[in-house]
Amino acid sequence: MPVSTPPVADDFLAALRAATRALHAEAERSGFVRDLLAGRVTRASYALWLRNLWLAYDTLEAALAVHGAPGLADPRVMRAAALASDLAALCGPRWREDIPVLAAGRDYAHAIGAARGAQLAAHAYVRYLGDLNGGRVLARVVARALGLGESALRYYAFDADAASLERDYRAALARAGATDDDTRAGAEVAASAFRHNIALSEAVLAASR
Repeated sequence: MPVSTPPVADDFLAALRAATRALHAEAERSGFVRDLLAGRVTRASYALWLRNLWLAYDTLEAALAVHGAPGLADPRVMRAAALASDLAALCGPRWREDIPVLAAGRDYAHAIGAARGAQLAAHAYVRYLGDLNGGRVLARVVARALGLGESALRYYAFDADAASLERDYRAALARAGATDDDTRAGAEVAASAFRHNIALSEAVLAASR
């Protein structure tokens, strides 16, 4: 009897990386994010960006709690509560009512809420590994551009060491991919998630002018 070859866990992550490499670079050169990285933002535009990201994270974290593979709903990487704290520090307790959700933000959250299996893992890959990789750099950029203190920068702060947490989360993503044979769908959704981020970035920039 032939022996089946177990899936290579890294295949899933490699597929997501390959599908998003060019889009990752495009996202950094697009819309609000381009201005953010250059330090050309206002508190109002930054709050609008965070408000719409919060909806994406809130939707993702609710979906992971119910449908996520083991290890993906790791409380150490969850960002919705941190974003809510930053928004309250920036805009006061009525930030949900005072800051609009843009159509691009709703579209992104809807796409996340509809995902399952490898597709949901792909959304987690885009959001959380991006945070763990770039959080410290962005924290410095935002603090310098807007004069913010730690109380408004919790989005970028993790309770655990970011490098070890990234290793743990990569392993959880790899396990999720190894148990779902729809790697192609996961890669397509990861690319789509970057396109949603680019669309949201452009929408925030347009709304802030």
